[in-house]
Amino acid sequence: NALRSFFSFFQATPKPELINFLRCHNNYFLPNAATSNNHDIGFQLSKSPSLNSYFAKLSSILSTMSPPVSTAGPIAKKPRTTGTTKKNENDEIPVPEITQLDYVSLTSHADAFGVDPIPISWGHPDPLVRGPVICTVRHSSQRNAIGAHSGSYCIYTGLAVAAGKLNPDYVPNLKLTSPVFNIGPHKSWTDPKKIASIDPFGHIVTEAYAGYLDKGFDIRPTIAVTKAHIDLPETREAVKSGRLVPDGKILLPTGQSIVSKAAVEPVWYLPEIARRFGCTETVLRQSIFRMTNGMYPELITRPDIKIFLPPIGGLTIYIWGDPDTIPDDDIELTCRVHDECNGSDVFGSDICTCRPYLTHAIEECIKTAQR
Repeated sequence: NALRSFFSFFQATPKPELINFLRCHNNYFLPNAATSNNHDIGFQLSKSPSLNSYFAKLSSILSTMSPPVSTAGPIAKKPRTTGTTKKNENDEIPVPEITQLDYVSLTSHADAFGVDPIPISWGHPDPLVRGPVICTVRHSSQRNAIGAHSGSYCIYTGLAVAAGKLNPDYVPNLKLTSPVFNIGPHKSWTDPKKIASIDPFGHIVTEAYAGYLDKGFDIRPTIAVTKAHIDLPETREAVKSGRLVPDGKILLPTGQSIVSKAAVEPVWYLPEIARRFGCTETVLRQSIFRMTNGMYPELITRPDIKIFLPPIGGLTIYIWGDPDTIPDDDIELTCRVHDECNGSDVFGSDICTCRPYLTHAIEECIKTAQR
């Protein structure tokens, strides 16, 4: 009860009074707590002669505080604060809470003090109502996804920080970036059973969540959209032999083809992933937790978080022709799902036949796009 009152007091007390309180009782609190600007101020029990005497002292201190704090019921979550500037006073976007990276937390819990993830309404057509996917280390209390960006490559970020080559507080400025061609919105984006392994708004973060970025949130795109030229010797050979005819728009006389490209990072909506695999969400979470040797404890401790960025590779989509025509059932579409293979695709090894399948698929995609 004393601890419950203590944390409720931390919630309700204005910062100047709280700092003064800590300064007066710094024999029982961390030495630097009185001057700390952190939102989460820790305390230690080691300076107390015994646990019982510590609680006795704490209860005595709390009994003198005004107004009294109720000790009934569970610990209340810290209320979400929103911006008070005139420009953003009605945008309902919370103020970002910046995590101090010198503190290491092994896991988090849904009902813990200060935990207040940004809500996600998966499948909502309005990206602001749906909510941004926040999975960066900068906002631990407001993070609404388990895992890390870049899949297995997040390890290299850790190596760069450990080597002193990357400031852990660094946030890329993405405000001037935008997709070079439009994708959607499409009807399927509003059906959680249609899309569950990618974020359909992942390519328009700077547009859909500009208000969050302006307030200081670190939100990363999970889809990168651009245009490119593909130059394959097999395509040049197909032009030379007459199997492909350059049109100057999709296929150039040089044998280069022009594509629209999207690189996609996996973003899993766990309830639907579980449904597709015919199991409960609890079984899915426990299975992934166990088979990764406990790599993601929040799969167990944070059932309130439904988004997971798994440590797996992403995918890249190459589109020949107009991307806007893809949803049109009246327009012919050629598609190949290709599992990239360095041995054959890159080095031309005859140990497998991946590259011939790939180059044939590209040739057929070019023909279809031209038609």
